[in-house]
Amino acid sequence: MSFAVARAWARRHPVRAALAASLSLILLLDLLFPPPLPQDAPGMLVVARDGSPLRGWPDADGVWRIPVKPEQVSPLYLDALLTYEDRWFYWHPGFNPAAMLRAGWQWMTQGRIVSGGSTLSMQVARALEPVPRSMAGKLRQLLRAMQIEMRLSKREILTLYLNHAPMGGIVEGVEMASRSYLGKSSSQLSAAEAALLVVLPQAPSRLRPDRHPARAQQARDKVLQRMVDLGHWTRAEADDAMIEKVGANPPRLAWLAPLAAERLHQAARREARAGKSGSAATVVHSTLDRDMQTTLERMLADRVAQLPRFVSMAALVMDSRSMEILAYAGSADFADARRFSHVDMVRGIRSPGSTLKPFLYAMALDDGIVHSESLLADTPQSFGGYDPGNFQASFSGPVSVAEALQRSLNVPAVDLLDRVGPVRFAARLSSAGLRLRLPRDAEPNLSVILGGAGTSLEELVGAYRSLAMGGMAGTPRITANAPVREARMMSAGSAYIIRNILETGGHPDQPFVEGDEGGVRLAWKTGTSYGFRDAWAVGVSGRYTLGVWVGRPDGTPNPGFFGANVAAPLLHQIASALPRSEELGRARPKEVSVAQICWPLGTSASVTAPEHCHAKRSAWVLNDTIPPTLPDRLRARGLLETVWIDPQSGLRSMPSCTPDAKPREVARWPALLEAWLPAAQREQLGLAGWSPDCPQQNSAASIRLAGLRNGSRLRAAPGQQQVVLTLDAVGGVGRHYWLLDGQTVAGATGPAKRQSFTLNTAGQHSVAVIDSAGHYDSLQFRVDGL
Repeated sequence: MSFAVARAWARRHPVRAALAASLSLILLLDLLFPPPLPQDAPGMLVVARDGSPLRGWPDADGVWRIPVKPEQVSPLYLDALLTYEDRWFYWHPGFNPAAMLRAGWQWMTQGRIVSGGSTLSMQVARALEPVPRSMAGKLRQLLRAMQIEMRLSKREILTLYLNHAPMGGIVEGVEMASRSYLGKSSSQLSAAEAALLVVLPQAPSRLRPDRHPARAQQARDKVLQRMVDLGHWTRAEADDAMIEKVGANPPRLAWLAPLAAERLHQAARREARAGKSGSAATVVHSTLDRDMQTTLERMLADRVAQLPRFVSMAALVMDSRSMEILAYAGSADFADARRFSHVDMVRGIRSPGSTLKPFLYAMALDDGIVHSESLLADTPQSFGGYDPGNFQASFSGPVSVAEALQRSLNVPAVDLLDRVGPVRFAARLSSAGLRLRLPRDAEPNLSVILGGAGTSLEELVGAYRSLAMGGMAGTPRITANAPVREARMMSAGSAYIIRNILETGGHPDQPFVEGDEGGVRLAWKTGTSYGFRDAWAVGVSGRYTLGVWVGRPDGTPNPGFFGANVAAPLLHQIASALPRSEELGRARPKEVSVAQICWPLGTSASVTAPEHCHAKRSAWVLNDTIPPTLPDRLRARGLLETVWIDPQSGLRSMPSCTPDAKPREVARWPALLEAWLPAAQREQLGLAGWSPDCPQQNSAASIRLAGLRNGSRLRAAPGQQQVVLTLDAVGGVGRHYWLLDGQTVAGATGPAKRQSFTLNTAGQHSVAVIDSAGHYDSLQFRVDGL
């Protein structure tokens, strides 16, 4: 249409032309001056499994807001809001003509604004773009409301109001106000609470329930009366609601599980940047249980004052069945920067100490090389130059698998790992979700079983879950929609046996003794890393898997801090505070049975000759398989050996030395353990000593004791009440360990060839010396007259 034609048409139709021009002007103004709708820069809230807030982050303008949708808000609130504020909300174009006429008449007759006549759309416009309370401001607000109505649906406008209505200070929206003032979700509002939050935006500063409860209650009752007058609520309902007193704490967003929330916050932001979810979620739902989290943080707060400065703690509680994390404390005190409060030690990579030992013993059980009472040697040993020692700096001699695990003995664990293979062991852990971190290009070696690698508390808890779930480890989940990942760590039978050992000591013939009243059953293991840098305790109880770490995040040693004295007490306290639940993994698998076995051979008592059964034990076995004692590292031949005895002296001999020597088949103990045997038992084995008529040919020929003959009798010097004995070790390699009556002599380790003993008791005594290669010599003597 040409300009001349358009002008002619306008002359013929002036009303239509005016309307068209007005509409065009409105559209142009709308394009030039669009309403300030919220941009996509929301804050974020992390909530517990029940929807209660844990930690929040303000939006781009610094306002605390919890986004909700209409269907997430109590119907009582929506009813009161639409009835009291805007009954014609779903019918008007953004303004209510009748209400506007009334407000205009009041302004002209009284010279001021008495009632604004604002619709919800206009209130949304004012919340998004504040204007002065004047006629010009009201007109601008009206125009913005119309623009909003042109762009958004009624549901979208209602949603904007629910999230942007001013509620006092930096609190906006019904959900944030409900949680801040009332401590509950807006979906749970009562009639009285709904009426209070409906009227609050009319004068947020003047009606704040935490500052002006009486004034807020009066305004609330006005809303309740209006609901009765309009026939929406009954008189009885309103009267009941009016009984409730208005009162609230100052609005605050208490931080709970701050590091877990920060973890989820960062994850949501990464997903947004990667384009996986379009934008960061405004509400992130965690699996954390608010009550458990509160209890856990209170326990850490109670203990942190007892710790040196800079020492922190971390703890994790997981539901073993679902793998959902129920409580998460990444540091001891989030407000104490001296304790590296912002370092999340749930995920920190640290040396696990001895916490990996249960998985090694389970692997050996599944390999069929041990049962729960297999004989192991807790003695000085050298493994290709690696000379592990025990935490207590002493040795126990013969121990069972169960004893070695429960007492966390190092040498038996290294011995077993050497037979299983460290690379294979590390691969098993990795496939089950527990990845060992090693220096670049390093291969797993024997030190990994004592903490010579790195892992995290989170991965340890996921791995220990296998003890309660039939051998299946899992990846802890902190959100309900996280993928479910589990993998086989050990067989169900091994899981049952290892849990029994950690919980009760592994004695099938002994009943479990309940602790104090209210105690819980907890299968647990501690760990201490080299230099006292990390103290651990991890375990399973009921349906929970839980773990504790104590140390300095910067890796500084804490002398005297080890798993048993700082981490284990907290673990037990947490386990005792958890809600009672079903016991998982209690049913004995069909492949697990009980058998009587004999030491030293390790075979079934039913097939072992009585004279070869030196000690009978009750053991857990898998698949009715009873493996014999592990091969002797120092003697190539088996433990069954033929020895020759001189019938006249009863001493060991050989046919070449004593023609009438009698053969005797004996069950020998592993060479490393014979030095720990009592003298009577050595005589029973035919190992009391060699006949002087026959050269000594025992396996300990590479080292011998000098300074005293075997079988000597000693007396104290006149006037003395003790005997001082000095012996020399001839031969031997590396470190020397001296034993008196089967017990390691304190301080008697090292390369020294001479050792003195002070004897204060009369009777039979024995002395033994062992070198780092396992060679030994021993002798017996008697002290009289004391």
